Amino acid sequence: MITQRLTEIAPAAKILRAGGIVAFPTETVYGLGADAFQESAVRRIFEAKGRPEHKPISLLTADAGALDRFCREVPAAAWILAEAFWPGPLTLVLRRRDIVPDAVTGGRDTVGVRCPDHPMALALLRAVGGPLATPSANRSGAPSATDEAMVLRDLDGRIDAILMGGVCPLKVASTVLDLTGDMPRILRQGLVTKEQLETALGGPVEGGAAP
Repeated sequence: MITQRLTEIAPAAKILRAGGIVAFPTETVYGLGADAFQESAVRRIFEAKGRPEHKPISLLTADAGALDRFCREVPAAAWILAEAFWPGPLTLVLRRRDIVPDAVTGGRDTVGVRCPDHPMALALLRAVGGPLATPSANRSGAPSATDEAMVLRDLDGRIDAILMGGVCPLKVASTVLDLTGDMPRILRQGLVTKEQLETALGGPVEGGAAP
């Protein structure tokens, strides 16, 4: 397979709608996207990365309305945090609706959702017209890619295309916050801090450490 180097949104979106997988920049790290509702495409992500199939993949979306479409029992805290930090480097873990395929969630009852703060990522999501299942664009166990060279070092010839977007500005993965328990809990610390989350929510948050 020859990995296409692309600079335009339209051909990347066409590949994704056809069931392909495409690496693209976000403000945090490069993501490897597939149409979330094409299970065969999502499974190609696992093959390309060498990722265990039981590990869930987050959804990237262009708008906060996705919370209601793809998640159930959405707490008020989720809307508060989406208003405060989206688009941006915060992934919210919520109860999934049945519409979200098992291939995305690893069979779990939850799904992570994020709205990225990067013009190319947002333009791609809007062009595709739906959410993308998107882990980081690197081989499993390797450092997250923050530029095209790192993506191609790991995945050249293993994916259909890469949207060439330069260096990711933040270079740190998103904070992942679980909202399915009695108290919000940080599963992965990123640039959004525990203190920022507690200020936005007006209450305590479990976990958290230096990014």
